[in-house]
Amino acid sequence: MHLTKIALIVEYDGTGYHGFQVQRQSPTIQEELERAIHRLTGERLRVRCASRTDAGVHAKGQVVSFQTDAAHPEETWIRALNYYLPQAVSVLSVHTIPCDYDIRKRAVSRHYRYVILNRPVSSPLLRQRAHWVRQPLDVELSNRAASTLVGERDFAPFSGPLPSKKASTIRGLTQAEFHRDGDLVHFEVAGNSFLPQQVRRMTGSLVDVGLKKKSLSEFEATANCQKRGAAGPTLPPHGLFLQSVKYRDFPAGMQTEN
Repeated sequence: MHLTKIALIVEYDGTGYHGFQVQRQSPTIQEELERAIHRLTGERLRVRCASRTDAGVHAKGQVVSFQTDAAHPEETWIRALNYYLPQAVSVLSVHTIPCDYDIRKRAVSRHYRYVILNRPVSSPLLRQRAHWVRQPLDVELSNRAASTLVGERDFAPFSGPLPSKKASTIRGLTQAEFHRDGDLVHFEVAGNSFLPQQVRRMTGSLVDVGLKKKSLSEFEATANCQKRGAAGPTLPPHGLFLQSVKYRDFPAGMQTEN
């Protein structure tokens, strides 16, 4: 049989899931996708993602790939996989890609958004979609601190546990800024790749600056200390969304910026 490599753009609600990657005795997004593919094709295979998400984190534009013997039109893949997937997971689009194309290594940037509800009263409707901060947040002050993170630097202070003590903590950011839209504050961050918990730790530190719990000089001192995990707090996962993964050489449909 002729192997075909398929890339999916996937949207999901991470509530109730233990992240993307398969784990023993815990529901994951990867498990749901592999189960749906098996029900469609009869194949038991492993899917890869472009950016792993932690437990409770959502995605609007995750990129997933797998190789298959099955030959279906792209419209059939979308319709059939969504039939077998739970309501929390949807395939938005399907693309045939070269068999040697690595969706993780070829990605040039990943865009995350952290959503904050900033008002005195919480919202039952947003309790799984935004982190509630009751005190007024000075977005301009948070942005002054965020601007110091753009560029390439050692993000060890914002890192959670790493797979190896020798793993590099050097990363590059092209965007780190807050925007207010009424009671909602969005922290938009984009970069080549991210360390475990990096976005949630950065957001927590920057929110503390905006709440005047931490001065700009204190923030910069911690950000520059090179001690892994020194910065925080680590905000909860339900406010975090993987917005998109970008490539230079994919067709326009693969560029899922929203």
